[in-house]
Amino acid sequence: MTDSKHDRVQAARDEALRQHNPGASRQQMILWFSALILGGILGSLGIAALNELFNFIATVFTRLFQFIAVPTIALAVITTLSSLGGKKETKTIFAHAVTYTLLTTISAAAVGLVLYLLIAPGNLPAEVVGAGTASVPLDKVGSLSYYDHIISVIPNNLLQPFLAGNVLSVMLIAASVGLALAFMPKTENREVLIKGLYGVQELLFTLIKAILWALPLGILAFAGQLAAQIQAGVIVGALGKYVAVVIGGNAIQFFVILPLFLLVRGLNPLDVFKKMSPAVAVALFTKSSAGTLPVTLASAEQNLKADTRVSRFVLPICTTINMNGCAAFILVTSLFVMQNAGFELTLGTMISWLFIAVLAAVGNAGVPMGCYFLTLSLMSSIGAPIGLMGIILPIYTIIDMIETAENVWSDASVCAMTDHDLKGRLEGKPAAASSLS
Repeated sequence: MTDSKHDRVQAARDEALRQHNPGASRQQMILWFSALILGGILGSLGIAALNELFNFIATVFTRLFQFIAVPTIALAVITTLSSLGGKKETKTIFAHAVTYTLLTTISAAAVGLVLYLLIAPGNLPAEVVGAGTASVPLDKVGSLSYYDHIISVIPNNLLQPFLAGNVLSVMLIAASVGLALAFMPKTENREVLIKGLYGVQELLFTLIKAILWALPLGILAFAGQLAAQIQAGVIVGALGKYVAVVIGGNAIQFFVILPLFLLVRGLNPLDVFKKMSPAVAVALFTKSSAGTLPVTLASAEQNLKADTRVSRFVLPICTTINMNGCAAFILVTSLFVMQNAGFELTLGTMISWLFIAVLAAVGNAGVPMGCYFLTLSLMSSIGAPIGLMGIILPIYTIIDMIETAENVWSDASVCAMTDHDLKGRLEGKPAAASSLS
């Protein structure tokens, strides 16, 4: 397919996006929030059979998001890089995405550190920490050293990263394939291969639309599942000041810091949030940035009207490296564990751990409980007693939900800022790609 034909096809699809019915979007949001409220009410009734049904439906939707997420990430990166290739637009988009990612992630960790110093959580009794050791998933520690985590990113075969859901490895493979396609001689074989990839991507986006159509049922089940857990006392706030630091830091980053970033770049935070709220809502319940990516892409392209060259490059990257909530959790939890273990926490040590937390978060995969196990591994590697991690575990469900929602809101903000900054600066039109409308 020639570049001019690519442009004509995309122009038609862009027009379709522009004609997207805002009334339908409002009806969708009303339906989703109604499902959220109804699920919370039904889940709080304590009906065992109903709660089992909610668990089943929630599990089905979680698996569907996991099924669609990894190929969506791979194809989004491959098709975008095959189009952008060695053009200066690639470096420009990547530079903006990484710059905003680092700035927002460092800000999140810094907010957590400031709150930790202000609230100053005290030490827990030694017997309580010791009792928590029994709850620590020790089988995960040996297999999750940070060194092994980095090595595991380097794939040794093509299929294993996709089968294991190793998002960072998939990103590495996709980037390599996309760049290889960009620099391949423009032969008929190359055009057939690219056309086939776009065809598979269009198929995936059709599946995404089907999942979004059925999503109110999933939201109903997720909300019911969460309400039942709270009713049963699974999620508790026993750690007081520590919980206040973690959740308070997430709230400040979510409602203050990220909106300030958007304001500085000339964007309306309320408008961006309204358009990206479906993705934030799904992230809250799935607890997976990677699993939420299909909805994040759909929201960015349908509602935010982001350039597909930006959205399909920036969002998969952010899904794997833009972990605001994770950075704050790793820092605050590491300091809390080390403090309880008797480590001396000077200001220099805290600042050093701020950057360790940022780097660890960047290398963490966007999967449920990824931050917890990474923190557990870091504490184990420095010889800190990890019994406290067992005490944190029961309340991590709610923390993980809030963190993931914050991560996806940050992904959306980075995408919106990058798209805004580069509006009119990218040459030509976006390469042909499937519409999500």
